[in-house]
Amino acid sequence: MAAAAAAAPGALGTLQAGRARLVAACCARLGPGWRLPGSVTGPRVAPAVWARGWTPAAGGGSAPRRGYSSEVKTEDELRVRYLEEENRGIVVLGINRAYAKNTFSKSLVKMLSKAVDALKSDKKVRTIIVRSEVPGIFCAGADLKERVKMNPSEVGPFVSKIRAVIDEIANLPVPTIAAIDGLALGGGLELALACDIRVAGEKYELIACICPILSAGGTQRLPRAIGMSLAKELIFSARVLDGQEAKAVGLISHVLEQNQEGDAAYRKALDLAREFLPQGPVAVRVAKLAINQGMEVSALMLEFMLEEITIPTKDRLEGLLAFKEKRPPRYKGE
Repeated sequence: MAAAAAAAPGALGTLQAGRARLVAACCARLGPGWRLPGSVTGPRVAPAVWARGWTPAAGGGSAPRRGYSSEVKTEDELRVRYLEEENRGIVVLGINRAYAKNTFSKSLVKMLSKAVDALKSDKKVRTIIVRSEVPGIFCAGADLKERVKMNPSEVGPFVSKIRAVIDEIANLPVPTIAAIDGLALGGGLELALACDIRVAGEKYELIACICPILSAGGTQRLPRAIGMSLAKELIFSARVLDGQEAKAVGLISHVLEQNQEGDAAYRKALDLAREFLPQGPVAVRVAKLAINQGMEVSALMLEFMLEEITIPTKDRLEGLLAFKEKRPPRYKGE
């Protein structure tokens, strides 16, 4: 096989360069201070070693130690709570714009971005729950009242900032859970789709699209969650789903009968987060990364690169000859 690799230096070089870029991206997504021991382009590393090898880099500078409490840590429109005692390691992001149905305003997007930036570098954080502090509404998308007051030149950058903060949530290295105890409309559903797991109260409605196109990742994440054909159907029709219907199509993982407090989904999210806490934090981060990367990497491009390596091998020719001679192939790994 070494001779075969040497015979295809272009393809091998491309594969190695791609592998280096992928590993660098993986380290970045695991959070600051993480690295893979050894050279990326050096000797092949067994999968078991890769799984064990993620260690804090020397001098990486871990995030400052936080006091884990249930006190509100930021402005009222976004409440960031670091839970205590048996829930230590769980952080709750609570959206609290009751007067505007939890819509994305300039200030809320800025607060979310700042909070997420701090969370992704905090190794004490194990699971993040995104919820609403406002009864009956999860998030109603962009603040259209604010948007109509913007100059045309401001709209594009504002939409880009919403997309960026939702992408930042999707790329958090720890598990994220959307607790949908209220309506999720347009961009609100896109926020939920950026989370790893979604739970909802059964009476609440989720609207896939209320505008010509989802602009914060929904056209990509919705098909991954429920399949391409059904995602197109929901987006093209702007269909409204209640909790039970959303569960039936795979959009949410759990649907709950709502309680008097109106926080059934949040309580279920807490139960799930508690299940994650005993697990190895590095293993969970790597598992999330492996699943996400497996969904994102172009399998066709990888297949093409690998084929370029196998074409000049003696084993390939032996396989063709064995088929022609109607006998079992005798592969030698060359």
